[in-house]
Amino acid sequence: MPELPEVETIRRGLSKAMTGQLINEVIVRRTDLRRPLPDGFVETVRGKNIVTIGRRAKYLLMRLENDVVVLIHLGMSGRMVIELGTDPHIPNRKHEHIVFVLENDNIIRFSDPRRFGLMELSHAKNLSSHQLLKDIGPEPLSIEFNGLTLANRLQGRKTPIKSVLLDQRVVAGLGNIYVCEGLFMAGLSPMRSANTITLKQASILVKKTKELLLDAIESGGSTLKDHVSATGEMGYFQHKFKVYGRAGHPCPICEEPVRRIVQAGRSTFFCSECQG
Repeated sequence: MPELPEVETIRRGLSKAMTGQLINEVIVRRTDLRRPLPDGFVETVRGKNIVTIGRRAKYLLMRLENDVVVLIHLGMSGRMVIELGTDPHIPNRKHEHIVFVLENDNIIRFSDPRRFGLMELSHAKNLSSHQLLKDIGPEPLSIEFNGLTLANRLQGRKTPIKSVLLDQRVVAGLGNIYVCEGLFMAGLSPMRSANTITLKQASILVKKTKELLLDAIESGGSTLKDHVSATGEMGYFQHKFKVYGRAGHPCPICEEPVRRIVQAGRSTFFCSECQG
């Protein structure tokens, strides 16, 4: 599933192509995504100018001139790719579900083989209380996410820190890749009970996580299987992984083999020597 850097990379690409543009046409090929496409979706979106393309956690937020916001989640395999001047009607591409035709001749094609993605509608004033967003924690790149905030959210939690960081109610947008990498950079074992993390350690973890995410965004995210940018390009941050997916390879710090364990059904990669 795309994580924050991948979604942010897509957002930036879409923003350049879509902001300020009129949506001339919306072509819906399938409505049965993870959630059924809302009734009246086409009528609500068609003919409206796009004000901004934002992001909240792993959701893209397309705000229109009528203060309606289209919430978009790419699921595990979804893509939103820009094409210029192609025929939006043919060919009917496999797994392509929704096509936006803009006044500048850009075609935005949403495809999703697994159909775990979704598109929902919300009024801008109700966005923060929307069912999909209301319980999401602070953005990890925001000033609201700091050592004290994280330390407070870890209090009383006896579950492993790795699992807590994957909880979107604690911090938004982090997934398995960047939690593994962030814990390594902060020198913290993924098996540590969350409530044993000190304020100093939480502050280091926040700092390293922000550095990690910014580096990943500048690298276009990580392409392991499905992720491509809005222009169809693959990310290359996977070439910078220090521990994720590197079980058996030497730790870049101490050269001990990177270990892999399973926590809550997810693979965890770490160095038992460097992460305490």
